[in-house]
Amino acid sequence: MPKHIQLDSSVAKLLSEGTVIPAHPLALTSALHLDEARQRQLTRYYIGSGAGGVAVGVHTTQFEIRKPEINLLEPVLKMTADEIAIAQLARPFIKVAGICGPVEQALKEAELARKYGYHLGLLSNGGLNNYTEAELIKRTEAVAEIIPVFGFYLQPAVGGRYLSYDFWRDFAEIPNVQAIKVAAFNRYQTLDVVRAVCHSSRRKEIALYTGNDDNIVADLLTPYQFMVNGDKVEKTFVGGLLGHWAVWTKQAVELFNEIKVCVANDYAGVETLLAKGVEVTDMNAVIFDARNAFKGCIPGIHEVLRRQGLLQGGFCLNAEEVLSGGQAEEIDRICESYRHLTDDEFVQAFLQSRTVK
Repeated sequence: MPKHIQLDSSVAKLLSEGTVIPAHPLALTSALHLDEARQRQLTRYYIGSGAGGVAVGVHTTQFEIRKPEINLLEPVLKMTADEIAIAQLARPFIKVAGICGPVEQALKEAELARKYGYHLGLLSNGGLNNYTEAELIKRTEAVAEIIPVFGFYLQPAVGGRYLSYDFWRDFAEIPNVQAIKVAAFNRYQTLDVVRAVCHSSRRKEIALYTGNDDNIVADLLTPYQFMVNGDKVEKTFVGGLLGHWAVWTKQAVELFNEIKVCVANDYAGVETLLAKGVEVTDMNAVIFDARNAFKGCIPGIHEVLRRQGLLQGGFCLNAEEVLSGGQAEEIDRICESYRHLTDDEFVQAFLQSRTVK
């Protein structure tokens, strides 16, 4: 096999220009078995909403799918890839597979992702606090030999760790790193990544994607500028790979397109978009259960999808992952307050055309 598997040119172009990539949830029955019909339906929903890709086997898909007694990683990767193939899209659609764990596990998951035709591996450093930053770089280099890498700065509240500017500078120099998702939920740490990429020799080859669900619109509107060897270098977040975009995806795509038009037109109408950004953050605080350190994050996503009829229930593999007290009432509030940012009518039309019993 070639030393570095190259991205298809149309996929590379879409990744570079930026798009909407929802993090794909896991559909379960009340018995906590995979609900195949609804799992496939969710994939079709994201395609139909106009998303430019999906990320599977990531935090939103529940890390527990990797446990030997559950063993759902391969089935959900295959199922999603099958549905994308069935759709026979006339446009590129980016398939991202989550990759976790120590080196041996990460390499096996990278091979699995390639087996099912995934374009990139979203490489998490979660749970590896015993690794030095140098060891994490070597792990990334090994994975990059198998599949193009989508870097991932995961916030500590859900299993991530602090990573230095120097780490990201070294990370950006790895030849097959194609994109980085910044989900630090922290402006200082976000700045570390962008500054590191701007100072790297591969600054033009790496696409930045926001994973900061608490700051989506502002991230996508902000130009980052740094002086590098006497020249001004600018990078922007071109798209997002977000758990928040797993819900109300049709409206997320429309908002993303509004942002792209605004930027292309010298930020005309930016005040309106910044106001919408505050509304999106309010919605995210509720869905992700920010007031309870994100304990109800996945259940919050599930609850919205359940209410819309896209999931049977809010079931999670981890029995402790349930809606927090008052979270359901807060979901009532945001759904009423921000109807213009929801896509209930679209979902109902979608479900009527594709009924799952």
